[in-house]
Amino acid sequence: MSVTTTYRTCPRSGLQFEHQAEWLIRANAFVGVVWLLIGGILAIGVVLTRWPAIHWLEAETFYMVLTAHGLDMLIFWMIFFEVAVLYFAASTLLRCRIATPRVAWLGFALMVIGSILNNVAVFRGASSVMMTSYVPMMAEPSFYLGLILFAVGALIACFVFFGTLVVAKREKTYEGSVPLVTFGAITAAIIAVFTISSGAIILIPTWLLSIGVVEQVDPLVYRTVWWAFGHSSQQINVAAHISVWYLVAAVAFGAKPMSERVSRMAFLLYILFLQLASAHHLLADPGLSTGWKVINTSYFMYFAVLASMIHGLTIPGAMEVAQRQKGFTKGLYEWLRKAPWGNPTFSGVFISIIGFGFLGGISGVMMGTEQLNMIIHNTIYVPGHFHATVVVGTTLTFMALTYYLIPVLFQREMIAPKLAKWQPYLFGFSMYFFCLVMMGAGTLGVSRRHWDMAFGGAALAYEWPGAAYLMMGLVGIAGLMAIVGGIAYIYITVGSLLWGRRLDAGATSPRFTPLPRATPTVIAQSYGSAGFAAPGTFVLALVFLVAFILYYFINWKYLSTLWLLS
Repeated sequence: MSVTTTYRTCPRSGLQFEHQAEWLIRANAFVGVVWLLIGGILAIGVVLTRWPAIHWLEAETFYMVLTAHGLDMLIFWMIFFEVAVLYFAASTLLRCRIATPRVAWLGFALMVIGSILNNVAVFRGASSVMMTSYVPMMAEPSFYLGLILFAVGALIACFVFFGTLVVAKREKTYEGSVPLVTFGAITAAIIAVFTISSGAIILIPTWLLSIGVVEQVDPLVYRTVWWAFGHSSQQINVAAHISVWYLVAAVAFGAKPMSERVSRMAFLLYILFLQLASAHHLLADPGLSTGWKVINTSYFMYFAVLASMIHGLTIPGAMEVAQRQKGFTKGLYEWLRKAPWGNPTFSGVFISIIGFGFLGGISGVMMGTEQLNMIIHNTIYVPGHFHATVVVGTTLTFMALTYYLIPVLFQREMIAPKLAKWQPYLFGFSMYFFCLVMMGAGTLGVSRRHWDMAFGGAALAYEWPGAAYLMMGLVGIAGLMAIVGGIAYIYITVGSLLWGRRLDAGATSPRFTPLPRATPTVIAQSYGSAGFAAPGTFVLALVFLVAFILYYFINWKYLSTLWLLS
């Protein structure tokens, strides 16, 4: 039975927004940005305390702030915005009504209540257990209950997304295969169900332990299952932000994937193998066999690495082909020089692609190698790596997408266009430097979790080399610069919603316009004497390969110095 609804056709993009879906997208994206704001404010305390020359917060306050910062940024900001992406990819891109809107709003309410409840527990001061919240170090019951409610709400959102796909198929709003962006969102949703279910599986008994119903939760079991949630939440981010990369390539250039079949296969590899990267957090745990560690951090993980390398080649390659078709064919990189660098949606995504690949990708594969992991396990190298993936990769991509959505979804003209033009550069390059110096300090052994790198007052003091203090000072400077970039983003987005000139909403209709049949694309054009369709991108891929080999070799050389062998 059909449901009476209305569809708004955006006059700027041609996208059709179903009424309930549009408000769900707006609500989830807005609340996500609110948590980004809160997490960014907390980042000031983390950065100024980690800066040895300032060392601002006392230990008790620092761990409370760090706990809230981690959860607000890695879980609440990301997943709220990703739910908005899921609804956009299902309802808007497939031009259909949202399935069970009341249930979708219930899921949203549970996510809001759970995230607030969790933060209240942290700021009460008795739940400074950091994001990992390892047992037997216990938090207040409401800390775990908040996370459980949030997880249930997010699972409901995933099932509403899947239900919307069924509605689109049944009501024939599209023909053939779903668009590639929607296929990537399906990948993110499948990974999300696994991830959020893992969190619920281990957090429910931990909550029961906190209220005295359960006597014990095994710490090794907790760590193993929790990392299926903690690290795999980043895999939701990866699938989601890569889907956005494909979307922005189409929006900014009219680009089509170099081979849509290959891109879909890469997403399929993510579903099968990407979560296995969680294993690199468990390589020092004695309860897991060496065989399990080796298989998960080598053979299986390489399939996920292959998938990321495919996306890293085909997305810039599609941009290059589209530019060359417009006549930008001089040399290897006229297509890149003539790209719309003043458009923050494009510049944010391209800075994200390069940073995610070179900083997050190379360091992630190194960390996922069992022997090399021992060098930097639990050092500040680890947050250096995941800031390269979570912040440079996902947060910057979502920022870039927001600049596209402000006029299209929220029907507002963006304020401060010059500031918006420079914001991705300020935020992105600050985070580049932030990640590099943090990974450098971690290579020297600076602790990941300890409040005071100097271990002041400790009975057995350790004197760090001067370079470690220098790098942590640079972490502070780069972190503050990135926070300024984040403030600029919040000002532009929130200010545009409050003070931006209202734009024409477009016509509304009780009927959707079906999508034409989507056919997989394979780009066959060739340019240059070498005959490559995207020679500039191919050279960039070779540069990436050389950088990866050199960095891998340097780390094995560094490891060999610990073997005391000449």
